[in-house]
Amino acid sequence: MVWFWLIVWVYSCVWIVILGAMIGDFSWIGIIILIIVLLISMSVHEFMHAYVGFRLGDTTAQEEGRLSINPLRHIDPLMTVLLPVVTIVLFQVPILAAKPVPFSPHRLKYDEFGAALLAAAGPLSNLVLAIIAALLTHTVAAGSFISQVLGLFVILNVGLFVFNFVPIPPLDGSRVLYAFAPDSIRRVLEMLEPFGFFIIIALVILGGFGDILVHINEMVLNLLP
Repeated sequence: MVWFWLIVWVYSCVWIVILGAMIGDFSWIGIIILIIVLLISMSVHEFMHAYVGFRLGDTTAQEEGRLSINPLRHIDPLMTVLLPVVTIVLFQVPILAAKPVPFSPHRLKYDEFGAALLAAAGPLSNLVLAIIAALLTHTVAAGSFISQVLGLFVILNVGLFVFNFVPIPPLDGSRVLYAFAPDSIRRVLEMLEPFGFFIIIALVILGGFGDILVHINEMVLNLLP
C-alpha cells in the first residue's frame, strides 16, 4: 500500500507540473483523484488480462509478477509516464498505455479463442467497474464530492472499455476480432501489427476516430444503471 501511494505522489507531481504550466488554473485535488482513478482502473484492467491467462493455463504473466493489482507492476516508464508528458506538451492530448501483459498463445486453452478471452477480460473489467460505480452513485448525495469521484470513475472506465475494443493492433479489440475473422482480415491485422501503435497515436491526434467513439461512449453511459 505504501508503494501505491508513492507512485501516486510521483505521478501526480509530473501531471501537476505539466497541467499547471498549460492551463494555469487547476485543482491539485482533482488531478490527484484523476490519477488515482486511472491507476486503479489500469491496474484492474491489466490484472484481469493476467488472471484470465492464468485460468486458461498460461503462467507467463504470473511468472513475470503481473498477476497483481499493484500499479507498480503495470506501469511502464516510457509508455505510462514519459509518453503522456510528451504528447500533452506537443499535441495537448495525453496518450498513455500500461506495460503489456505477456502471454504465450501456445500455452493457452482454446487457441485463438483463448487469446480473445484474455484480451476481452481487460476492457470488460473496466465495464464492470463502471457499472459498480454507477450503482454506487445512487447511494450517495447528488453533487457531493463522492458522487463526483464516482462519476469520474464511471466516465473513465467506460472510455477505457470502448477505446480498448477498437480493432486496431495492439488494442484488445484486434485480438478479439482476430479470433473470429476470416483469413483475409487476419492478414490485414498481421500487417498492421508493427505499425498499429503509431496509427492509433495519429488517429487520436488528428481526430481520425471522429465522433464515433464519442457516440459509443454516450450510448454505453446511457445504458448504465
